[in-house]
Amino acid sequence: MTSTVPNAIEHADEQQPPITMFGPDFPYAYDDFLAHPAGLGQIPATAHGTEVAVIGGGLSGVVAAYELMKMGLKPVVYEADRIGGRLRTVGFDGCDPSLTAEMGAMRFPPSSTALQHYIDLVGLETRAFPNPLDEATPSTVVDLKGESHYAETLDDLPQVYRDVAEAWAKCLEEGADFSDMNRALRERDVPRIREIWAKLVEKLDNQTFYGFLCDSEAFKSFRHREIFGQVGFGTGGWDTDFPNSILEILRVVYTEADDHHRGIVGGSQQLPLRLWEREPEKIVHWPHGTSLKSLHLDGEPRPAVTRLNRTAGNRITVTDADGDIRTYQAAIFTAQSWMLLSKIACDDSLFPIDHWTAIERTHYMESSKLFVPVDRPFWLDKDEDTGRDVMSMTLTDRMTRGTYLLDDGPDKPAVICLSYTWCDDSLKWLPLSANERMEVMLKSLGEIYPKVDIRKHVIGNPVTVSWENEPYFMGAFKANLPGHYRYQRRLFTHFMQEALPEDKRGIFLAGDDISWTAGWAEGAVQTALNAVWGVMHHLGGQTDATNPGPGDLFEEIAPVELPED
Repeated sequence: MTSTVPNAIEHADEQQPPITMFGPDFPYAYDDFLAHPAGLGQIPATAHGTEVAVIGGGLSGVVAAYELMKMGLKPVVYEADRIGGRLRTVGFDGCDPSLTAEMGAMRFPPSSTALQHYIDLVGLETRAFPNPLDEATPSTVVDLKGESHYAETLDDLPQVYRDVAEAWAKCLEEGADFSDMNRALRERDVPRIREIWAKLVEKLDNQTFYGFLCDSEAFKSFRHREIFGQVGFGTGGWDTDFPNSILEILRVVYTEADDHHRGIVGGSQQLPLRLWEREPEKIVHWPHGTSLKSLHLDGEPRPAVTRLNRTAGNRITVTDADGDIRTYQAAIFTAQSWMLLSKIACDDSLFPIDHWTAIERTHYMESSKLFVPVDRPFWLDKDEDTGRDVMSMTLTDRMTRGTYLLDDGPDKPAVICLSYTWCDDSLKWLPLSANERMEVMLKSLGEIYPKVDIRKHVIGNPVTVSWENEPYFMGAFKANLPGHYRYQRRLFTHFMQEALPEDKRGIFLAGDDISWTAGWAEGAVQTALNAVWGVMHHLGGQTDATNPGPGDLFEEIAPVELPED
């Protein structure tokens, strides 16, 4: 097993197709859509060159802009900060440029098949990410209540951890039809997926993650629930998710989103940056050699959007930080949805009132990280007394919670993520500077590894982020609370606009917080493709009959609709 608390079943048939994150809410095969030789669709020649505003230069915005450009439209990208969004890779001042820190997304599951399409497209390499007890992780230390346990596999941990693993497996099987749903997703059995999920959504929408555990006889022990919250499955720290809807967690485990993670060699921000500069081989209207960069003045996106309003003819008018005002037939909004409530002055007429309600109710998780550069991967040194690694990937109930050790070879400088935390654990760091955070972290880790002088290996200043304090984000990622399914459905299905009044059409929501799988780059890609289909349809275009898009198949696979009364 590669996770601290494993999923419920081992798959005996290794020849099964890889699972994808295309379900269970909307079981559409985005990877097949992208791979089809017919492409994503076409627009009438009379619409070629039409400008479309794309607000937000994160992965979702860049993917949407790239695909619109290929269709012959002219995306105009607005970005308040930098291309990449939460794919943010930074270096360390004065250190080798090859040393980088992933401030946002840093690990990606194989089930992110639409994301993988673009990783392959731009020629990026991936490698196994050193999660707790992963095969790529030499060793893991679990430190709870002052007691540390060293492990290279799950079997090296005390029996209570295996008991917790077994309890989680039983809980999933008895309460959420895990094996049946996992099998249906692997086989892409859409009717069966929808049948299982419809019942679970109705049954569990009002249930928290913690309540789901408490309802299981397997988790009648508080001690087991406490250990599970601190160590969790795959990546640890799952007690921060305890107040959230259990549906959010089921989406992760069904699609194996927390298993077998890969990191992008050289940093994840390369993906949107390379797409920005890429010249597609197949492109309509524009000459060969055209890229998103070449379509923008000086190769840079437009600045931050400060106002959005509707004008005559149901157009979308955009005002940016330079005072420039432009009007568009269509726009895609991919930035964090709370921006529409605060940083951007918006007309109420942009969206129907129930969509505004859904935006206002969106619940964001906080998240913080701190990285330091070190002279070498000293953690691979062996303790003379025990023969063990002197330091390990660490899960703990101390302030640091998760510590990751990242290297590129035994004789090269390396990086430590001293702490990765969420929610209340993240808020504890918020008032502290990077250096103050590092001091607390080194103290905590010194209590776990009293023989190791981490500080003497540090070769540069720490870098840190608290996403809740980032002015253009105000949080790390969406996580639905109980009862929020209806809100999420409104946001996700917003790209289907034929049922909307004409004066509410033309602007499309995208981004990972619009998806069912927020916090995963796959959700950013999927909603970008939904929005591309929406813009194409809005401008009179259509998909090839042999490659129907998400909107073409919507009625067959639409997300479960719960009653409002």
